[in-house]
This record gives sequence, structure tokens and C-alpha cells, in this order.
Amino acid sequence: MTEDLSPAERYAASRTRAAEQATALAPFREMYDFALDPFQIEACQALEGGKGVLVAAPTGSGKTIVGEFAVHLALAKGRKCFYTTPIKALSNQKYADLAKRYGADKVGLLTGDNSVNSEAPVVVMTTEVLRNMLYAGSQSLLGLGYVVMDEVHYLSDRFRGAVWEEVIIHLPESVTLVSLSATVSNAEEFGDWLDTVRGDTEVIVAEHRPVPLWQHVLAGRRMYDLFEEESDHGGRGVAKREVNPDLVRMARMENQRTYNPRERRRGKMIREADRERERRQRGRIWTPARPEVIERLDAEGLLPAITFIFSRAGCEAAVQQCMYAGLRLNNDAARQRVREIVEERTASIPGEDLHVLGYYEWLEGLERGIAAHHAGMLPTFKEVVEELFVRGLVKAVFATETLALGINMPARSVVLEKLVKWNGEQHADITPGEYTQLTGRAGRRGIDVEGHAVVLWQRGMDPGALAGLAGTRTYPLRSSFRPSYNMAVNLVHQFGRHRSRELLETSFAQFQADKSVVGISRQVRKNEEGLDGYRSGMTCHLGDFEEYARLRRDLKDRETDLAKQGAAQRRAAAASSLEKLKPGDVIHVPTGKFAGLALVLDPGLPAGRANGHRGFEHQDGPRPLVLTVERQVKRLASMDFPIPVEPLERMRIPKSFNARSPQSRRDLASALRSKAGHIVPERHRKQRAAAADDREIARLRTELRAHPCHGCDEREDHARWAERYHRLQRDTRQLERRIEGRTNTIARTFDRIVALLTELDYLRGDEVTEHGQRLARLYGELDLLASECLRDRVWEGLTPAELAACVSALVYEARQSDDAVAPKLPSGKAKAALGEMIHIWGRLDALEEELKINQAEGVGQREPDLGFAWAVYMWASGKGLDEVLREAEMPAGDFVRWCKQVIDVLGQIAAAAPRENSTVAKNARKAVDAVLRGVVAYSSVG
Repeated sequence: MTEDLSPAERYAASRTRAAEQATALAPFREMYDFALDPFQIEACQALEGGKGVLVAAPTGSGKTIVGEFAVHLALAKGRKCFYTTPIKALSNQKYADLAKRYGADKVGLLTGDNSVNSEAPVVVMTTEVLRNMLYAGSQSLLGLGYVVMDEVHYLSDRFRGAVWEEVIIHLPESVTLVSLSATVSNAEEFGDWLDTVRGDTEVIVAEHRPVPLWQHVLAGRRMYDLFEEESDHGGRGVAKREVNPDLVRMARMENQRTYNPRERRRGKMIREADRERERRQRGRIWTPARPEVIERLDAEGLLPAITFIFSRAGCEAAVQQCMYAGLRLNNDAARQRVREIVEERTASIPGEDLHVLGYYEWLEGLERGIAAHHAGMLPTFKEVVEELFVRGLVKAVFATETLALGINMPARSVVLEKLVKWNGEQHADITPGEYTQLTGRAGRRGIDVEGHAVVLWQRGMDPGALAGLAGTRTYPLRSSFRPSYNMAVNLVHQFGRHRSRELLETSFAQFQADKSVVGISRQVRKNEEGLDGYRSGMTCHLGDFEEYARLRRDLKDRETDLAKQGAAQRRAAAASSLEKLKPGDVIHVPTGKFAGLALVLDPGLPAGRANGHRGFEHQDGPRPLVLTVERQVKRLASMDFPIPVEPLERMRIPKSFNARSPQSRRDLASALRSKAGHIVPERHRKQRAAAADDREIARLRTELRAHPCHGCDEREDHARWAERYHRLQRDTRQLERRIEGRTNTIARTFDRIVALLTELDYLRGDEVTEHGQRLARLYGELDLLASECLRDRVWEGLTPAELAACVSALVYEARQSDDAVAPKLPSGKAKAALGEMIHIWGRLDALEEELKINQAEGVGQREPDLGFAWAVYMWASGKGLDEVLREAEMPAGDFVRWCKQVIDVLGQIAAAAPRENSTVAKNARKAVDAVLRGVVAYSSVG
């Protein structure tokens, strides 16, 4: 109460309010109809104070408010602001939001597909567009004051993450950077790096979820809380959460075997009533069907919901299943509104294409309030689903995990069907970070009091493991930065080789590698102190004990080596003798449990090695099957024969002999004793040790006895210290090798890339050649291959459709490799050009291997994929959508996405191709026009 304040305090409070009103933050706060959270205010104040900021906060917490404040500051100061996002859909959404708030005249959009008002003071773009502008020295960078990097944790992405680091490193010093990230466990480490490369950076970490999240498991007809007591809503509490004992009991019962009578003997008496109760309980545990799940959520008031299914086909099937089940989530008025919005948004799509795109089935699902959302859908269809979901006209969406990547589609509930997904190489458990990202969609701020994450019960589910996923809210940010060919020529052009190398040393990848070295370096220093102590402990007044210890060690090593050689020779001789055995040979087993006389029933040679012919399939050697005099039939191993074995006698094995018959074994063992029981095997003479005649050992022993320290009374004490010294020195050298392997790793990769570019005449020292200048304008995974194709005039004389087919090989990657079926290709010049591209790639691959440029580390050129060539050739040749999609066997969304990537690279080629004596640039532009038509040309900005 102000009445309780003294006049001085009231005056100070009024001064504070006046100061706050004078800031840019005050009018900005008035633009929102809700109060800003403390972390948002702290970040905005740091920004206004001239600092860069890193904001790490949970999904849905409103961290984009900080990015919007950067836009507000830029406009207030008459500067530019670039707002970058990882995906085009998010760029489109952010563009629409900012244009609505500030006016379309002040906001632009730049993605690979669209360019809208690109010289506006605020431009939303994908991160790659900004990277390309930085390397090209674009005039649009003039007056740039702020850059917002939304979803900056994308720099962990294996394929695209390097782009984020390139932008952060190369932005002019005058630009203030706003980095927005999901909650990561090493935000301080990332902030330290930003502080190093960008200057003063404030790190703001918010763990609190604005809408508390409840975790559930749906099994049969019942929804169980995952935790017994959810007192830690959104990280606000500190009480420990225990896994619901009902779930633990269910998992244990499901995994138990049926009643085993032998358990009675173990003292585990199970009453019939208990077993009957367990059977009834098991009958209540099942994985509910998709329509059942939606009906259950609807009954509980938990819609709208997003169900994550890690399969496109699964998403489409889920919609069909709900429709077949007669599920309707919309009333008549909502259905009518859905139809109006859909018809308005799809008015530009030709009628003949609607049937091909599955429009009518899609519309029926939407009218019922049900939809799928995945990358295989047409972008327009996906955007309509997003809009209807936000408006509450679609209440159940079945989506792949791509929906979780920043698109503003919050729900009341999120359902996870399974906790396993295909990661491109194998089916793997989802990580805590992925679980956090997916369930972060649950709970709409300002609408829902709480959000709900529901996991469907699956056979073999471990509630403890699920609780671990749900309880681990953070995951570490790991750099995926690697130099590329395009990056190398652009850096050398701008900064020269030496400065470029230094710049790459400032990457987050190298920062993390160097930081990991700190602990190792500390251990090395500690070891070096220990070495000094050991050295003084082995000091001898008679001479150099380190030299004496080295002689002792050399002698010991030589003796050990000779002993190993001797043992190896004995094993080889024994194995050779076993290979000569035949059925009916009587032998003496020298050692082991079955030592004594034995009859060989089967020599037991490994497959592929018989009659002296080599071809081992395993390393065990011969394993003869023998009958002992004790009537046992056993398979012996090489360890039972430390010395060579010779047959003592031969016996005939009756054809009627059956190793499983006790009578047969008894009769044959009796015959064995009668035949060879009296034979005494020759004692194996131990051979003279190789060390006895070894000149090196004799020399070392002579030098050892002649050494002054040999006569020291404390020789063995000194030797103990010397042995400790040697072991610690060996360990220290291993640590030093680890340090060497981790330091300058990025720079060493850069050096190898520069060596290759120099050999191919793209670089000459600090000079970028004409070929290098062409490469500098080509961005993409196969940048060097594209440049080599231009240099070798591979694409000269191709029609626009043929050129599009060839360029598709530079961008397309099949979702699942199918090496068994050769892709269909255009005939004539296009087929020859594609063959030449593969030949050039082979030459580059061999050169990369020679220079140790490793594709497994994300550096180098992957093999071109020809799987999209026929589809884009047909499309560019004017074929209809129905025919093309039928031939391509590809969803419309994938077809459109790959076409747009082909258009992007065709544009780069048009800019990079020679202007004189070449048709490539002209045909590339024509190819863009030929591909950019119909379903591909529908603008995704409306």
C-alpha cells in the first residue's frame, strides 16, 4: 500500500515507474493482453541494454515474445531485423503473425520458395537464406541491427546444424543476436561460446512450464497417472515423484509366466483366488484402438489432441479408422464453417488435381474434426489443417514428429502411440529430448489450466523407463558443425586461408572439443607431478637407473614375445595334428577333464576346411567328437590339446553305433580298452626354450649385469619406483594422444578440404580461381559435384526437362534405399549426362578417400540419387499430376518438396553457369519455369 510508504519511498517508486515508462519495453508490454513472465522481462531488458541474449525455455512457454521484442526495437530505432527459422512452414507462420501485428508493408518473407517484400525492415527467412546472404555480401545486410534465431537448438541437427554456426560466426559485430532454444542442459556452455564469438550475451534459462503437464498411461478402459503424486507441476515443486504402483504391478503381471507347479517346491505358494484375480486383471489390459482413444479423450474433455504416430501411412490409416468407426467431433455449424474455409483456401487448385490429391476424402475427415499432418501432404493441405486446429474446428490430429518442430499448434492433450521410432537407420527408443519436444505441445497458454501427455500401453512397457523419459526435461546441445567445400572457398575469398582457419577454430564444435580437453589436460598435469615424484624415488647413486630400468623392461618384453611365439607355435602344431585325425583314430587326450584314451568319432573340422583345404568360417579350430574309455561322448576343444597329438591305433566304428545309446557306448568303450588299453603314450619332450639361444636376450643380460646400478643394494626398491614411473608415463602419453586428437579437429578437416580444392584448381593459396568463384555460388550437399559438372560441360545441350532430371540427382535422397530396383531414367542425352555425373562422383570419392575426407563425419560428397529424375523429367515435360504421381509412386507433399528443392538448385546453377558459349544458364531458367507450375506453384503464403 502506497499509504504505508514514506514520502521518500513514494518518490523513489514514482521515479522507478517513470523510468520504466520511458523504456521501449513499456509500450511493447501494452501490445499484449497478458502480463509477461519474469524470464521474458529479464531477456527484453537485457536486449534493450544492448546485450545479446540466449533464452532456453520449454516449448509453449512464450520465448518468441523475446524475438518479437527484437523486432519492436529494430523498428523503433530505424534498424532492420531478420527473424530466422529452421523450416519454411514456421517462416510462413511467423511472417503471417508479424504482418498482422506490424502491417504487411513492414514485414517481408524470404524462403527457398517465396520472396515477399524482401527489402522490408523486418524479414522472416530460413536460416540457409541468411547464410547465403552473408557469403554473397548482400546489400540487404546494410542497416541490420538484430537477428533472431528461433529454434537455435537446431544446430545439433546432423544434416543442417552447421548453418546456424556459420551465421553466428559470420554476422557483423554490430548485429545483436537473439537466440531462442528449447530447454537444453548445457545452456550455460552454449552461452559461454556465444559470449566468446558474439560479445556480451545474457543467458536466461526458464524451467517453469506456464501450463502444468500431467503424464498418463492409457491401458484398456482406464487412464492411469504415470506418477503417484504429481506435486511437481511444470517444475514448480520439489517433491519427489514415484511411479504409480498400479502401473508397476500391471507390467509385472503382464511379464509373469503362467503358473508353474515347480514354484510350489520353491516355497512360492500361489492361492487359486490370487491367480484368478490376476487373470481378470490381465483381461483389462490392452492397447486401445485409435478411435477408442479419441472417444475416451472426448469423454474426459481432453480434446483437442495431437496423436504422434511415427509413420505417414500410420497417420493416414488412423484418420480412415476413425471415419470407419463413425467418429464425428463437429456439429453441423462447425462442419459448414470447415467447408467454407477449405474451399476458400483451395480455390486456386485446378479441379482435375483435387481428385489426384485425395481432396474429397481429406475434406470429409476435416468436416468430422479429424485430420492427418505429415511431410507427405501438400503444403496447402497442411496449412489448412493447422489453421482449423488453432480455430478449434479440427479436434484430433494424427501427426508425425515433424509437427513438433516449432509450428504453433498447441493442444490440450498429446498422445504417443509408441516410444520407438525409425531414425533413418534403425528402430530406436525416443530420447528424453524428443519426448520433451513432443509432449511440449500439450497445454494451451491462456486457454487450458493444465496439459495432458498420454502414452498408450504397449506389451512389454516399462513404467520406470517411461518415468525416466518424462522426468528428464532437458537434453544437451551438441554441435554438428563441419566445414564444406562451399564454406571453404567463401571463407578463403573473404578472409584468406590463415584467418579462415582461425575463424573455424571459434566454432561451437571446437569450443566443445576444447572444453572436453580441459579435464584431460588437468589429469596430464597431475600425472606429470607424479612422474617427478617417481623419478626421484628411483634415483640411484651408482648410475642412471632410468636407463637400467629400460634394459630390464626390454629384456622382459623380449622374453614375453618369445614365450608368446612359442605358445603360438605349439597351438599351431596341435591344431595341425588335429586336422589330420580321422574317424577310428585312437588318441591320448593329454589334459583336461577327459584326459586319457579316446576314440575319434568325428574330426570336427570347421565348415570349409577338410582334407587339408583351408577356409575357416570361425576361429575355434578343429573340435573332435570322441568316445572316452569312461563311455562318454564329448566334443573336445583346442585347449584340451596343448601339444600335438598322434594316433596310437586304428579301430573300426560299427555302422550301427549310436552315440545316444548307452549300450552302444558301453560296447565301443569296452572294445577301445581291449584294443589300446595296454598302450602307454610317449611322453612329450619339452623343447628347449627359444630364449636360451636368442642373441638379443643374451646381449641384454650382458648389458644388465655390466650396468653400475646392477650392484646397488636398493636395486629392487628403485625398480618398483621405475615400474610405477613407466606405467604412469604410458598412461600420460595415451592422454596426450587423446588431447591431440581433439584439438584443432575442425581446422585439420578444413586443411584437408583446402588440399583437395587446391588439387582441383579451385584455390591457389589465398586466391580463389574462376572455378572456385563458381563453387562459392553453389550451396548444397553436392556442391563440388555440381561445380565439376559445370566445369566439364556435362549439362551442355540438354533440354530444360533433361537438365531438371540431372539436377534432381544433386538434391534427392530416397527415404529408404532400394538398391535392388534400378530407377527409371529419361533416355538419350539425359541418361548419358546422369551416367557422367556418377563417373565424376566416383573420381571425387576416390580423391576424398586419398585425403582422408570422411563422409561418416559429415564431410564429403554422398553418391547422387537418381530416384527422382524420371518424375521431375515428366513434370517438366508437361505431363499431368495424376500420371506423374502414379509413375513416381510418391505422395504429393514429397513430390512438391523435391520439386522446390530442384528449383532452388536450378536457380543457383543459372547464377553460377558460364555466360559465354554455354546454354546451361538459359536452360536452367527455363527448367525453373517448367517445374514451377500447377501444384508446385501454389503459393504457401496467403
